[in-house]
Amino acid sequence: MKGKTVLLLAVPLMFLYGCGEDTSSDNAATGSKSQTMNEVTRVDELPSFLSEGMSEEEMAELREQIMPGSSDGPTPGEKFQALLERAQEGDPEAQTNLGVMYYTGEAVSKTATGQVLDNDPGLAAGWFYRAAEQGYADAQFNLGLLYANGEGVAQDMTEAVSLFKLAAEQGHVDAQNNLGALYYMGEGVERDEQEAIEWFEKAAAQGNEEAITNLEAIRAAQH
Repeated sequence: MKGKTVLLLAVPLMFLYGCGEDTSSDNAATGSKSQTMNEVTRVDELPSFLSEGMSEEEMAELREQIMPGSSDGPTPGEKFQALLERAQEGDPEAQTNLGVMYYTGEAVSKTATGQVLDNDPGLAAGWFYRAAEQGYADAQFNLGLLYANGEGVAQDMTEAVSLFKLAAEQGHVDAQNNLGALYYMGEGVERDEQEAIEWFEKAAAQGNEEAITNLEAIRAAQH
């Protein structure tokens, strides 16, 4: 039996940015790499070692992939601002995703003195709380994690259990497994092995590998 809760954020991060793979780099010689360091190009130009031998259409496609400001779509900053506006308007999904961004440091936060923080679990907790109050399961789960870890809020296993249960009752699989673990260990709640098994079974039925492993360990110990 694993004597710990699963401390993983379940909400996928939004706004993951990257350019497409540049297959032409496989053909670039060592001399081309040094040329990259010395060559000066305008912001709307492709370096010659990338564009050599390409048609106009191919260059346009590559430029679309890697050149800053070449797309008519919103910039990362504009996307973040749109997310913030949705969150401020009360959208629980946006609030949760914004909380994740502050938790991971993807969204920049500063102290009152202007110091940039690597991440801001306190601000994350605030956004998770706003979404959790609306019954949003992912936010309830994430806020439960912060209470379990004492990140951004004072550690409170009883509150973690309460939040995990709210999410678990909506079918949140990771919350179900975490709740089972806390019931099994008696952390934040009176120890109840049968209750733990029931939550593990719910999570295992959804394919949660942690819950399956936990059930197998409990059953092995019972024989």
